[in-house]
Amino acid sequence: MKIWVDADACPVVIKEILFRAAVRTELQLTLVANQPINIPKSRFINFIQVRQGFDVADNEIVKRLNENDLVVTSDIPLAADVVEHKGLALSPRGEFYTMDNIKARLSMRDFMETLRASGVDTGGPAALNQSDRKTFANQLDKILSAYVKKT
Repeated sequence: MKIWVDADACPVVIKEILFRAAVRTELQLTLVANQPINIPKSRFINFIQVRQGFDVADNEIVKRLNENDLVVTSDIPLAADVVEHKGLALSPRGEFYTMDNIKARLSMRDFMETLRASGVDTGGPAALNQSDRKTFANQLDKILSAYVKKT
């Protein structure tokens, strides 16, 4: 298992949780973004900078993804691609995406996008709070613990 991060929009606090998890579990963590990102020096943590452009980072992650790799993203279409390719997808808020729930999430995303395009102010997502961080850390630990038990 490798861990991939759609890093352009990933909150710093979530990256820090991932850095600690990668070192603790000795799993490869790769952040993918179109702008430079500071990462700690570790043989388990890497960074790939991609060119600017729509979905360039997402496409790079999908291209490199292997079955059962974990992708951390808040991008619903990327999460759908990950699930379709038999990867694991987790949002920075700790929502685990599956074949059972991703279609509903895509539909809601598309609906909200249609509302915004018609001029409705839907607001943005709430700021990440302590509960979100805890939920993410717990889900990540559950996923990584299940992987360690398999190996």
